[in-house]
Amino acid sequence: MTESAAKQIRRVILEQSKRAHVGHIGSALSVADIIAALYDGVLRVSEPKDPERDRFVLAKGHAMLAVYAALFLKGWLSKEDLNTYCGDGTMLGVHPEYGLRGVDFASGSLGQGLSMAAGAALAARLQQSPRRAFALLSDAECNEGSVWEAVMFAAHQRLSNLIAIVDLNGQQALGYTEEVLSLSPMAARWRAFGWDVHEVDGHNVAALQTTLAGLDTAGGPPHVLIARTTFGKGVSYMEGQIKWHYWPMSDAEYRQAMQEVEALP
Repeated sequence: MTESAAKQIRRVILEQSKRAHVGHIGSALSVADIIAALYDGVLRVSEPKDPERDRFVLAKGHAMLAVYAALFLKGWLSKEDLNTYCGDGTMLGVHPEYGLRGVDFASGSLGQGLSMAAGAALAARLQQSPRRAFALLSDAECNEGSVWEAVMFAAHQRLSNLIAIVDLNGQQALGYTEEVLSLSPMAARWRAFGWDVHEVDGHNVAALQTTLAGLDTAGGPPHVLIARTTFGKGVSYMEGQIKWHYWPMSDAEYRQAMQEVEALP
């Protein structure tokens, strides 16, 4: 990835969502910097079939377009395949499908991803492998009780090779999380369950990578980054607006969005 990986990811998100006339744009833009940080230096994946690769679970599967963009930029997904996004017979749906090169776990049923990542982390320990497991969750997903079952399990097992990242953008499909079901203070809740907690700026790629690089994944408790983000980050008229969870863009909205993203560093 040459220029800013996050900028490239945002460009692909806009191009493909417009081409397919599909929503979930704001959710994908929210995690673009987190995905850039992971795929541009953090995840240890020399090749998607390497058995010793790190495992990644996109628990908030509706933001998968950001990951498709990263897979494309890594050269693991062709432009031809990328252009089938949300088409008939494609492997590239709104949510990830197991079997696509670079995708280890299907997701979309919110609340399940952290459990899968915990299982992957435990499997690595049992196999005496140094691989790590990452899960990217939404803050609204933490409304699901199954998330907290996985949180307890991981802490009990001392899964130091498990890293959760919570995309704390304060929104969900039908409202703001503080109004639907508040989980504030989020960091204190994870800390109370015995996790190693770090609060970070979810749009600062360098800070995300520095924090992730500093984690002790060989011993101690599991880790969580509470990443404060802005829904729709990078496109002014989408930022903080609930409707962009589902709405597709008009031609004029697309042109403005691309202009704003191209102006980013």
